[in-house]
Amino acid sequence: MLTRLLLAAAFLIAPLVSAQDVAPDELVRRTTNDVLNIIRQDKDIQSGNMRKIVELAEAKVLPNFNFPRMTQLALGRNWRDASDAQKQALTKEFRTLLVRTYSTSLAQYRNQIIDVKPAKYAPADTDVIVKTLVNQPGAQSIPIDYSMEKTAQGWKAFDILVDGVSLVTNYRSSFADEIRKGGIDGLIKTIAERNAKGGEAGPAKK
Repeated sequence: MLTRLLLAAAFLIAPLVSAQDVAPDELVRRTTNDVLNIIRQDKDIQSGNMRKIVELAEAKVLPNFNFPRMTQLALGRNWRDASDAQKQALTKEFRTLLVRTYSTSLAQYRNQIIDVKPAKYAPADTDVIVKTLVNQPGAQSIPIDYSMEKTAQGWKAFDILVDGVSLVTNYRSSFADEIRKGGIDGLIKTIAERNAKGGEAGPAKK
C-alpha cells in the first residue's frame, strides 16, 4: 500500500503552465501526462539515477502541493500544540521527507495509463476531489483520488487517497508515536535525521 501511495503522489510532479486558470481535473490530466512522458523518454531516470530523480522532484513538486496543510493533516490534533516556529520546522522537514520519498518512486513508472474522471464541483467550491484510475499492464487498476484546494496560485493538492487510504494521514500514527516519546521537537529531530541520511521515513504500516 505504501508503494501505491508513493507512486500516486509522484503523478503530480510536473511543470505547471498557467495553473491559476486551469480546472483541477485538467490540471491533474496535464501533469500526469507530462510526468509519464518525461519518465518514458529519460533513460537516466529509468535506470535509477537518483541525483537526476531528486533534482526533478525538488524542482517540480513544490508548485503542486500545499505542504503546510499536508503537514497539519499528518499531525492531526498535535498540530494545535505546536508553536509557530515548530510548525515551520515541521513543514520544512515534512516537505523534504515527501520529496525524497517521491524520488524513490519516479523510476518505477513505465507504461501506466491514467484515466482522469471529470470533476464534479460548483464554481464557488474551493475543495474538490479529482478521481482517477491508474491502468497498469498485467496488473489490477488502482483508483486514486486527489484532494485539491483552490488558492490564489491555482489548484493545489493537499492529500492523495489510493483505494481509500490517505497518503498524508497514513503518517499520523507514526508521527503521534514520536511525539509521545519526545514531544514535537523530538518528531522534528527524528524526521530531520532521516532526511539528513537520505533515508525514506515512511508512515506506519497498516
